[in-house]
Amino acid sequence: MAENRPARSGQTAKRAVKKSAKKAAPRPSVRRGPEHAARAACESLERLICHAAEGVSAVRRKDDGWCVVVDVLEVPRIPDTTSLLASYEVRIDERGELTEYSRVRRYRRGSADE
Repeated sequence: MAENRPARSGQTAKRAVKKSAKKAAPRPSVRRGPEHAARAACESLERLICHAAEGVSAVRRKDDGWCVVVDVLEVPRIPDTTSLLASYEVRIDERGELTEYSRVRRYRRGSADE
């Protein structure tokens, strides 16, 4: 035997799904991970010093946020192996805001680490 239930309209069904999805979704964590810290550090530093970030060479958790070492192309040259790069230590708080930065090293792209 078939039950006599009123058919749900498309709108009502969508609302029911949205409500159940909202209840089941976990709350976002206040603490964000190293990927977020690295991205925030690169974006903030690029805006401040007007040089493009080449990459991130270190991310460390600190009591009040993150310490990220961002490698930046400061002086592009031809050939590329003679370009000057720099490593900046960038401090990011829990919200992803830059709190301080400093250049800790400057080097030629073609040079090996010592």
